Amino acid sequence: MTGRRASRRADGADLDLFALERTSAESIAGPPPASELLDVGGFPGATARSAIAVSTLTETAREVIEGAFIPLWVRGEISDFKSHRNGHWYFCLRDASAQIRCVVWKGQQRAIPAAPDDGMQVAAFGRLTVYPARGEMQFSVTRMEAEGDGLRRKALEITRLRLEADGLLSPERKRPLPRFPRVIAVVTSPDGAALHDIVAVTRRRAANVRLVVIPAAVQGESAPEELCFALDQVNRWGEADVVIVGRGGGSREDLWAFNDERVARAVAACHSPTISAVGHEIDFSMCDLVADLRAATPSAAAEAATRSRAELMADLRKLALRTGASVRALARDRRDRLRHAARDLAAASSASVSSRRTRLQAVAGTLHTLSPVATLARGYAVPRDVHGATLGSVAAFSDGMPFDLVVRDGVVPSRVDRSRDTSA
Repeated sequence: MTGRRASRRADGADLDLFALERTSAESIAGPPPASELLDVGGFPGATARSAIAVSTLTETAREVIEGAFIPLWVRGEISDFKSHRNGHWYFCLRDASAQIRCVVWKGQQRAIPAAPDDGMQVAAFGRLTVYPARGEMQFSVTRMEAEGDGLRRKALEITRLRLEADGLLSPERKRPLPRFPRVIAVVTSPDGAALHDIVAVTRRRAANVRLVVIPAAVQGESAPEELCFALDQVNRWGEADVVIVGRGGGSREDLWAFNDERVARAVAACHSPTISAVGHEIDFSMCDLVADLRAATPSAAAEAATRSRAELMADLRKLALRTGASVRALARDRRDRLRHAARDLAAASSASVSSRRTRLQAVAGTLHTLSPVATLARGYAVPRDVHGATLGSVAAFSDGMPFDLVVRDGVVPSRVDRSRDTSA
């Protein structure tokens, strides 16, 4: 090794390692003899007197390795995975004949769907580097994909279980959509085809409905935060009758923002009924599970949220038929009830008359038994004066006084004759 070599420090400043070490050694023992410099070529570490520090060696090794290897994908099997309490992930990536230590820093984990499991075959993207404090070579991972989509399936299952544990997947919490919404909020990209489809379908079916677009990124690293912010703005606004959230078709990675747990919870927390319209009919997301209605496409979401003129006319015809049938049924019911009431009233009246007749007959019998007529019928007679008053004693009669003697079949005019002996 000959000549001078300049290296670059982490902060970007040029570092002449040879000059630095030579200056340090010269400050202690003075410059080495010229003969020694000629023998060893004059570079640090060639002799005991010019030995370099361990930290210098590891820092130089890191710079050399990072300069020699660009970021790349490495395939292998996960082993010894550990999630440290500081949030970083540590594991080994190995194959049949070698292994390398790997790290995923906490700030880089957002780009990875879920933590890998031991034994999982993955492809990891990152940079080969050296950890200077320990002098260990390691692979710093920033992205990861598992064979057979294992990481994404695991992330989806973890998210689904968390949402289910909080009751957000329960069918009982699904709300019906209003039949005639006045304002529809659309959370999507303002430049996407999904918005164009929603506007076209809504204008064709219900031109009087007001559409309000709340723009948000629908793919990329910033999409989850922007979608959550947009949904929060809808809640703060509070005037939407229906909320459509979604986007058009795309790859699995393009649609992944709608599988984010934060976005799913924001959809579930909407104050208005929600429609999830993510991708095409075959696509499926966590937002579909928590929304009040899942639409196969954005166009289908607009159709579900609105009623066309033809549908309204069909509804009116059905309503008219149901109303007519109800009126006829009500009239029949009232007629039957009146008929039954009249029959019941006649029966009750007949029973009441019969009861009263029986009672009157009983009273009449009693009165007949007690009446003077019945007494007269048994052979008795009743004397009455000319005024019709009954004469009930001898003292009431005076000599020569006329009176009537009432008998069973008529009245016999009579007069008192005192000449006869009445002592008997």
